[in-house]
Amino acid sequence: MTRILLLGGTTEASLLARALAEAGRNAVFSYAGRTDAPVAQPLPTRVGGFGGIGGLVDYLRAENIGAVVDATHPFAAQMSRNAIAACAEAGVPLIGLERAAWTAEAGDDWRHVPSIDAAVSALPDVPARVFLAIGKQNLSGFAAKPHHYLLRLVDAPASPPLPDCTVVLARGPFEVEGDKALMVQHKISHIVAKNAGGSGAEAKLIAARALRIPVVLIDRPALPARRVVASVAEVMDWLRHADLGV
Repeated sequence: MTRILLLGGTTEASLLARALAEAGRNAVFSYAGRTDAPVAQPLPTRVGGFGGIGGLVDYLRAENIGAVVDATHPFAAQMSRNAIAACAEAGVPLIGLERAAWTAEAGDDWRHVPSIDAAVSALPDVPARVFLAIGKQNLSGFAAKPHHYLLRLVDAPASPPLPDCTVVLARGPFEVEGDKALMVQHKISHIVAKNAGGSGAEAKLIAARALRIPVVLIDRPALPARRVVASVAEVMDWLRHADLGV
């Protein structure tokens, strides 16, 4: 039976892990290790990086991996690029499990930007109250603007990530009414978010629409061409029919 490496960290990855376990597949779940207490999985789990493309190639060969599913976060671009390159070098089939990006609806006030730096530039130069909903990475650049930032993080930071900020600890999925209440409580005037897609973090955008709060939305990074599907069922079908011996 083909051994499967599942690169995880998303809700979709956890759903796929459950499907693989229930089907009795020989699979290992890999976490990047960026949170202190990752969600437990029903598969053997490893935590940490692979050491770049070469390290991942070595792992694929040493562990006799016959298929890789990349279900990492849409903004974990370096891991996805490494997976594409390593699988090509090792001759291992790869598929991406990727949620659809969010698209604006009537009433949305979105400004699309290509990067973190562009998001900083898109914020006003006068003081505002910003819900900075981008996780714990890449926060330092926002100190260049004179804003108060609301940060929602999974893990408590060792020290304040920004000079003027409030940290709320929470793990999604989130609900619209809860996000509306959060934004009203903190008098939020702007939101910065990554276009991660999916339902677990969409509540803040629906709440912003209702409250007429403008959103700076960071577009997903571009990746080399690869096969991509949008559902667990499609991955399971690929594993059954892609001549993987599963």
